[in-house]
Amino acid sequence: MICLLTFLYIPLPAQNHTSVGLNEQIYHILEQAEMRGLISPLSGVRPYTRNVVIRAINELLSPSNNGRLRPTERQILEDYLARFSRPQPGIDWQRGAFYAETTIGESEIPLTFNIDVGIELDLSSSFIPTFGETHIGAEFWAQFDIYGDIGRHVSYGFYNQGGIVRMPRRFLGWYNTYYEGFDMGPDSEFQNRLIRVYSEPLTHFPFSYGRRWDGSVFPLGDLTGFRYWPGSVAGAYSLQAELTASFIEDKLIMRLGRMPREWGSMPLGTSLAFNSAARPFLAVEAEFNPFPWLSFSSLTGILEYHNTEGIKRSSMTNQNAFSITMLQLRFRNFVFFDFIDGVVWPKRFELAYLSPININFFSQNNIGDFDNMAMAANLRLQYPGLGNIWFSLFVDEMNIQREMFHLDRTMIAYQAGINVPLPFLAFSSIRFSYTKINPYTFTHNRNFNPWFSGYDRDGNRLTMETAWMNNGASLGHYLPPNSDQFLLQFRTMPTRNLSTIFQYQMIRHGAFWGPSAVDGSHLLSELDPDRGEQNLITRRFFLRDGAYQWRHIVRVSADWNVPNLPVSIFGEAGVIFSYFTNIFDDDGNVVPANVTGQAHPFRRINTPEYPVSTTFVGRIGFRVFR
Repeated sequence: MICLLTFLYIPLPAQNHTSVGLNEQIYHILEQAEMRGLISPLSGVRPYTRNVVIRAINELLSPSNNGRLRPTERQILEDYLARFSRPQPGIDWQRGAFYAETTIGESEIPLTFNIDVGIELDLSSSFIPTFGETHIGAEFWAQFDIYGDIGRHVSYGFYNQGGIVRMPRRFLGWYNTYYEGFDMGPDSEFQNRLIRVYSEPLTHFPFSYGRRWDGSVFPLGDLTGFRYWPGSVAGAYSLQAELTASFIEDKLIMRLGRMPREWGSMPLGTSLAFNSAARPFLAVEAEFNPFPWLSFSSLTGILEYHNTEGIKRSSMTNQNAFSITMLQLRFRNFVFFDFIDGVVWPKRFELAYLSPININFFSQNNIGDFDNMAMAANLRLQYPGLGNIWFSLFVDEMNIQREMFHLDRTMIAYQAGINVPLPFLAFSSIRFSYTKINPYTFTHNRNFNPWFSGYDRDGNRLTMETAWMNNGASLGHYLPPNSDQFLLQFRTMPTRNLSTIFQYQMIRHGAFWGPSAVDGSHLLSELDPDRGEQNLITRRFFLRDGAYQWRHIVRVSADWNVPNLPVSIFGEAGVIFSYFTNIFDDDGNVVPANVTGQAHPFRRINTPEYPVSTTFVGRIGFRVFR
């Protein structure tokens, strides 16, 4: 606030510090420019402000890069520069926008005012010949944005959407948050719960669908009811906003806002600790970059509940805050290292987590064991022009000992990848990565908390849910616990107005429904409090301790900006081949999941609970003024 009041009244030209949405292609363009050594290293804290993006584009277009950019690449960059720069006052019919500027106060502080509108229609479908099923999904959204600048250092933005949505899913069955038969008595805070579980949206590729609505949807047949999923046609809304201040030539950025974010020096969408796939929430954050080789970031926000049982009952046990800090070290454009320290904590006035100068992981030892602590580290090694490799580690809970790699309590995730630019095509790259999420990673036991002493309507004392999630989605990687992924991706922009992605994935994930469900495979899983090495239920053997779903996914997607029109057309198509494996004893009999504490051989199966299937998926849509 002192910085804000000090710099706000300097009568200098306004600059735009509102954020650039994480769905913009410009992030991948800048990543590839970094790999090729065309620009200075950028921060691992995203979203970037418009001013940061404009500065990077201008550096790309500077004379020092003459001969290093293809003509198509220069045209693409000039288009983005025009898009993110301040427009001329008046109505711009090509952008669906109105822009005005004036001054306020006796000091004549510059004030800008922008109004943008847009619509988007997204139609998706799937055909599953195995079951003779066809599914249709649809989304229609209208957007109304108001944003601008107050003086040189402060910008504001309000991003409002209203929509009509229908997104089919399949009910899979029931899942025990501990395991079937777990019982520590009625007085224990560790209580097993049986929860309903559903498939991913049937008209989208696995783990690719991002919910755009806030909190709840409203079925058109019952506008008074709050629902958490639009299985039938429903109305929805999304309200995001920000107040952002930037000082010292974008070296100090402060923001109060509700929006998607991603932290980490790896490619966008790969962070294990704080991923763009997470749902937005309101937070105050700061990023300080005093030197080219050092930056420090901190964020604290209030997480949102998942409305599975109504607006009151669901929120009773989802009263959490989230704090995270990140230290970034860089050596020129060659070595990038991040250290991340985070915590999900039941809401209270806890200065230890609010303070950006504390280490959250160790603060718990001083204030009590009621919270979900985690640490992460990223290392990216890069040689400009050749590409980069990166390694990431996320530690939720881990005891270092001889048996640690076979115990459920080793709640870690790790990732390794390589990214190579292809200079003979415009802003093109090929990427390969492997990601492993151990069982129970991102999950946490529900606990009694001294500042929450209420009871539910059935007379049970409330326990707080402190999993690493917000509004039902993980704050970390988009893969669920007890899964892994091989990813091969090729991105290119063959023409000025067209971007394309060709991708293959193999995803393996422990089943969280049916007779061979593997405990620890769901975000709401809870780790058995009896963690002794003799308790066989606490042992894990990936692929060899129950039923696992294997999915091979091939897809191609494209986004085309129609020349000379305020319209873009997007779509994707592909196929998903899915099957399950299960474990068997020496006599060929199915072994119940995770009861022996031993690895068993597995083979493919085809049963009503775990069928073999092939799914064809297609999507098409268009945006106007977006």
